[in-house]
Amino acid sequence: MNKIFCILILLVSGFHTSAQQKPDTVIVELGKTSRVVFTIRDRNDLTVLRQYDFQALFTDILNKVEGKAGIVAIEPDTLPEVVEEVEPAEEEVVTWDDDDDDDYNWTSERYKHYSKRTRHSVNFDLGVNNYLEDGKFPDDNNELYSVRPWGSWYVAINSIQRTHVGGKFYLEWGAGFSWFNFKFQNDNVLITKDDDGLIFQEDPRAAQGVDFTKSKLTASYINASFIPMLDFGGHGKKSRVWDSYGSNFRIGIGPYGAYRIGSHSKLVYDEGGKEKDKNKDSFYLNNFRYGVRLQLGIYSTDFFFNYDLNELFSTSKPNNPNLNAFSFGVIF
Repeated sequence: MNKIFCILILLVSGFHTSAQQKPDTVIVELGKTSRVVFTIRDRNDLTVLRQYDFQALFTDILNKVEGKAGIVAIEPDTLPEVVEEVEPAEEEVVTWDDDDDDDYNWTSERYKHYSKRTRHSVNFDLGVNNYLEDGKFPDDNNELYSVRPWGSWYVAINSIQRTHVGGKFYLEWGAGFSWFNFKFQNDNVLITKDDDGLIFQEDPRAAQGVDFTKSKLTASYINASFIPMLDFGGHGKKSRVWDSYGSNFRIGIGPYGAYRIGSHSKLVYDEGGKEKDKNKDSFYLNNFRYGVRLQLGIYSTDFFFNYDLNELFSTSKPNNPNLNAFSFGVIF
């Protein structure tokens, strides 16, 4: 029995000295089928509980159990009196935070605990891309470099750091890889170039009865971004589409830059069997691209919109079209 009392005293002491835990109930297993349930609802009771004569308390409880079957409820006024009246010590004031906000687990007058200000995530951008020519879509003029809105995919994978600056203000910054896929409206568009720039024309084999099914231009980049964010939900951890939680609303806008690491054109056609013509070339694409990125989030869903401030193709060639690329979609 003395061993049980020591365990209970240690458990009570643990509640007072360990502010990093907040158990509501402690269960002590006794014998094969018996157990003691110890519950604290108000931490101010700890000072009083330290003064109880637990030997007398358990003797009284066991006497009641021996004479009565079932659950025995001990009323407060039947408990043994406190052995010694002690002036309550000044308790440490602790503020508990029971929500899922990991940025501030708890604070006190003597100690403050902060989790990591910066969290890492791997984000996937999936959407569509297109471009504007002097503020208009090229298909308004039936240009051969007009692209299909559906099928011109934008894909990116980014390693993102999310840093809490203060309050609702965060910074999302990082780097990754992105791909533009411009799928042309006409499936037989052939891209060539000369000293004056790019030439978009219909492949002459189309007049010979060759059935073309796809024509596209693809460019890949390594990119970096720096997006100041306002997160009105206040969650340090970034929510995802598949998460069951999320903050109410978040918004951010900031710059990005990218460097081209590859590009090619592709023609897919049927000439007695499926054929693919793939041509790796720079196509006078600008090596650098930069622009503005907008991010919007509601609960566990985030959207992005990228707009290139510089032109897709080099402006040093007079025949190059003046196109500003953009993309938008969902962040996973």
